Amino acid sequence: MLDNKHKFPYEWTLKDANFTKDKGTVFSCFSCGGGSTMGYKLAGFDVVGCNEIDPKMMEVYKKNHNPKFSYLEPIQTFKLRKDLPKELYNLDILDGSPPCSSFSMAGNREKDWGKDKKFREGQSKQILDTLFFDFIDLAKELQPKIVVAENVDGLMKGNAKEYVIKIFNEFKKAGYSLKIHPYLLDASKMGVPQKRKRVFFIAIKNDLADNFIESLDMFQTAPKLNLRFSEKEIPTKLFLEGLERKKLTNSVQKLYDLRKEDEFCLGETSERLGKRSHFNYMILNPEKPSYTVTGKENLIHNNGYLTDSELKKIGSYPDDYNFLKNKVCYLVGMSVPPVMVAQIASEIYKQWLSKI
Repeated sequence: MLDNKHKFPYEWTLKDANFTKDKGTVFSCFSCGGGSTMGYKLAGFDVVGCNEIDPKMMEVYKKNHNPKFSYLEPIQTFKLRKDLPKELYNLDILDGSPPCSSFSMAGNREKDWGKDKKFREGQSKQILDTLFFDFIDLAKELQPKIVVAENVDGLMKGNAKEYVIKIFNEFKKAGYSLKIHPYLLDASKMGVPQKRKRVFFIAIKNDLADNFIESLDMFQTAPKLNLRFSEKEIPTKLFLEGLERKKLTNSVQKLYDLRKEDEFCLGETSERLGKRSHFNYMILNPEKPSYTVTGKENLIHNNGYLTDSELKKIGSYPDDYNFLKNKVCYLVGMSVPPVMVAQIASEIYKQWLSKI
């Protein structure tokens, strides 16, 4: 049953969606399976193409989106291309979600900075914490009206803040004005049944920014963009199914059986037992939105992992999306929720693009 209480329903299908394509053009980098692409489409934008390094993700993207332009290669080489079509030099929005595990609070963080890592199978090794700057290099070349870059909230914590300062400086060198504080947004406040916090850097070209300037204090100004969302939270009980669930692995099952009633994270159970493990394994509270999908089976209800159908709703993915042979939890976990992007994109159009 579709939910009509929110601006963009989290339960939806591609076959019934009305993609108007009348709000502007978008190109998506680090496109993965197309989470952000679907968000822009829901908001009325025309997503003309993508860049992705993973052949399996590109296969899924093409199957579901049939892009006009697609580039299967690292962004390090893509940004150097001199044969790109004119459409990419006249974009309204350049979108990108650089792989962010180096900054995740659940990862190794500083220990991994500056190291070559594989983001997943099928990809070449890359230094993940520099991909953001490769993306800004591409923006400098293409000069879209607006750049939207998404990352984990861990980018705003600890020593990673030094990267934020560099991000600001690189955007300025590329010809963009940037709001002083990146937008820290929670998907559960935006019509997505998932507590997923993400940072969004939204930059506008300097020659357009003067139309939207606001004073931050007596010394600073920035383009005004209101991204405050307060949609009613969606508890998981609205769509949890009574189907038979996939069994937990032995180690997870052991902790599940030993947990206390108020322990919703198996890491807490593990720590109480004198160990430190399983901190990403979460027990859903039916009265509240889901915890974050991580890309692996980590969400548990009624002594089993969530079903694919439930995961699609939690991620606001369309029910008829073709995942090919990829795990639903991986694509949903690695993607920005489409409804989250749709909310942001609709405000960018309403407050900026429609007035340019």
